[in-house]
Amino acid sequence: METSNEPRTKRNRFLARTEEKWELNQYWYASNTIAMLTKEIEEHATKVAFLSTPSVWFSLENGDIKSRSYFFDVDLQWEKHPNFVHWNYNQPTEVDPKMHHEFDCVVIDPPFVTAEVWAKYAEAARLLLKDGGKIILSTIPENAVMLKEMLNVEPRAFQPSVPHLVYQYNFFTNYDSTNFASLNPEVESF
Repeated sequence: METSNEPRTKRNRFLARTEEKWELNQYWYASNTIAMLTKEIEEHATKVAFLSTPSVWFSLENGDIKSRSYFFDVDLQWEKHPNFVHWNYNQPTEVDPKMHHEFDCVVIDPPFVTAEVWAKYAEAARLLLKDGGKIILSTIPENAVMLKEMLNVEPRAFQPSVPHLVYQYNFFTNYDSTNFASLNPEVESF
């Protein structure tokens, strides 16, 4: 088990094999950001709902967590995968009732950052999470007050690197995170 605060760094196979689909507003995190996210998840979760974050699910190295977790997405390129759940954020509660309140963590990166879209993702997160479940999400820093009200999350120092995105996101969690307490060397500070 790793004890340092540094993520695993190696070539990410998902990023090498999977192109972003602009028509779905897909923007993948950079490899080191994914490594830090998977490190955080593997240290703090056992069963995770990945909402619009397939790059993170595919990058998990812990087979036990990966096998118990599901990735929820509208992109049907993964429809034959047993851990794929076809999900459209416009119908946030259309999820198999067997999955309600079954996850100890939810990871969220919506395709849009508006209040209307976040309200739908928040509704899905509350439906999927067990009591006391952890939330990890990324969005623009301007959404901090709104997301504090919706999901009781706070911005963290570690910002994700998203190479093809024109503005900077922040990570937010509803718990204290040592991994996300430091700045991301992939992101320039101003």
